[in-house]
Amino acid sequence: MSVRLSARRAAPFVLLLLPLLSACGPNRDQFAPACPAAGLVPPTGDITLYRPGSSGHDLVDQVLQGRVLAINGQCREGDRKDKLDVDVTVTFRFTRGASMHGNAVTVPVFVAVTEGDDVLDKKVYGVDAGFPPNVDQVTRTSAPIHMSIPVTPTKSGAAYSVVAGFQLTPEQLSAARDRQ
Repeated sequence: MSVRLSARRAAPFVLLLLPLLSACGPNRDQFAPACPAAGLVPPTGDITLYRPGSSGHDLVDQVLQGRVLAINGQCREGDRKDKLDVDVTVTFRFTRGASMHGNAVTVPVFVAVTEGDDVLDKKVYGVDAGFPPNVDQVTRTSAPIHMSIPVTPTKSGAAYSVVAGFQLTPEQLSAARDRQ
């Protein structure tokens, strides 16, 4: 025995189901938030550490060389409408130097949010450049670094930049600029 509902009798049921079905997909006209551009501050993309007390110019005095390989990020709407949450990871390559004692060195690194020439937020942390036995070069990716960026209806995340590099001493920064 088959049961048929006439269009007139089925209409109330269909109307009841429409709100449920409309919640099944993404909101209409909703786009991913505009993210800040990721970049590298040129003189801070490389670091060379030397043995303490050395002249800092001889290959046999090198403890470690490092280079920033990539800066990656993901952004999403924050828990408040006026914030954009950004998670940044930085990938490095480290090369063991002739004067390295032990198997690991912690290297200072920074991630910052900028708007033009203004630094709005900066975080400095250490990256472990650890080497397994008989390995002279390693690649490391940082844990995600969380940043929050202020946004408004007229100013999106695209108005900002996220930059990263090695946190250099004034002497290291001067030497890096001389190499460029």
